[in-house]
Amino acid sequence: MKNIGVLPSIGMILMAILSFANFSGIEIAGLAVIIGIIFFFIIKRREKQSSHESGLDLRNVRQNLKYKGIWLWIILPVVVNLVSIGIALVFLPDYLVHVVARTEAFLSWDLLLLLVFQLAFFALGEEIAWRAFFQNQLGKAMPILPALLLSSLLFALGHAVLGDASIVVYDLFFVFINSLLFGIVFYKTGNAWISAISHFLANFSSVVFFLWVY
Repeated sequence: MKNIGVLPSIGMILMAILSFANFSGIEIAGLAVIIGIIFFFIIKRREKQSSHESGLDLRNVRQNLKYKGIWLWIILPVVVNLVSIGIALVFLPDYLVHVVARTEAFLSWDLLLLLVFQLAFFALGEEIAWRAFFQNQLGKAMPILPALLLSSLLFALGHAVLGDASIVVYDLFFVFINSLLFGIVFYKTGNAWISAISHFLANFSSVVFFLWVY
C-alpha cells in the first residue's frame, strides 16, 4: 500500500468534516463535492496523470461498458431505490415526504430537459469527488473494502437532512448502499464516467417516481 500524500490528505479531511455539517443544522455538506473536484484536478495536473490514471477516462467509456457483468452493477442502484420506496410505501410513508424535502429542487416537470442535465451534472460531480478522488486516494492506503465502506459512509452522511431519527437512518442506509454500488462500479472500471452513469440512472428513476406521485 502507498501513503496518501499531504495534499490529497488535506482535501479528504476537509471533505470528511463537511460531510457532518448538515447535522449541525448548517446545510453546507454539498461543499465537500466542490472540494473533492478541485483537489482531483489539482492532483491530476500536479502528478501529470493521464485520463486513465486519474479515473476519469471518457475515451474508454464504450470499452468499460462491455466489461462482463458491469451492467448488473450499474442497474443495481435503481433496483435498490425501488425496493426502498416500495418498503416505505407500506411501512414508512413519512419517508417519502422526507425524500421529497431532500430533493424538492429537482421535482418539476416544467423543465424536464434541464432536469436531466442537472441530474447528470451532479452525478458526475459527486463521482469525481467521492470516487475518482476520495475513494481512489483512500484505496492507496488501505484495502478496497474499508475504502469503500468509509467513503460510502461519509458520502451518505453528507446527504443527511434533519428530521425523525428513524426516517433519517432509513434514508441514509439506502444512500449508503447505493454509494457502495457506485464505488464497486468505479473499482471494477476505474472510470468515474461509468459510476456516474449508474448514479444518474438511480437518481433519475427516483425523481421520475416522485414526480408522478407528487
